[in-house]
Amino acid sequence: MSAEQVTADVVDFAVAAYREDGRWVVASLPPGAVVTADGLVGALRQLPGEGGVFGAVGVADEFFVLVHTIRDGVRLVISDAAALLDWSLAQEAAEIAGLEWDEDEIEEFEAAGDVGLCADFGLPPAELVMICQDEELYPDEQVRAIAKRLGFAAELADALRAR
Repeated sequence: MSAEQVTADVVDFAVAAYREDGRWVVASLPPGAVVTADGLVGALRQLPGEGGVFGAVGVADEFFVLVHTIRDGVRLVISDAAALLDWSLAQEAAEIAGLEWDEDEIEEFEAAGDVGLCADFGLPPAELVMICQDEELYPDEQVRAIAKRLGFAAELADALRAR
C-alpha cells in the first residue's frame, strides 16, 4: 500500500516531554529527525526522562503520533486511524507497535494503538480517545489538551512558541 512519505515540510510540530528532578521539561525536536517512526523513537531515546520520554509529532494538520519510550519498549497511539491509509509515519508507527489493522475497518477520528499510554500520568484511556475523536480540534490543539491533563501545558506552549 502506497503512502505519502512524511517530510520535514509537512511536520507541523515535533516535541519531547519528560520529567527531570520532578518537573516537566518540553523541548522541540528537529522536524527532519522525526519523519520516520524510527527517527522519532531514536530522538526520544537521546533524552533523560524519569519514567520515559513522551514525544508528539503532528503531520499536515491531519493527525499526530504520540509516543512514550520506556526502558523495555515503546508505547504509541496514532490520533486518527485514517492516517494509516495515507501517511508513511503512521504506517511505520503501527509497525513498531505491532498494530494489526485492516484497511476496510478503519474509522476516521478513531485512535489507533495503545490508548492507555498516558494512564500512569493521569489521563485515562477513555479521555484520550475522546480528545482524539474531537473533530473540531486540530492535532496541535489535541496535543495541547493532552499536555494540559498531564501537567505540562505551559512548557509545551513555550516550546511551540520558540520554534
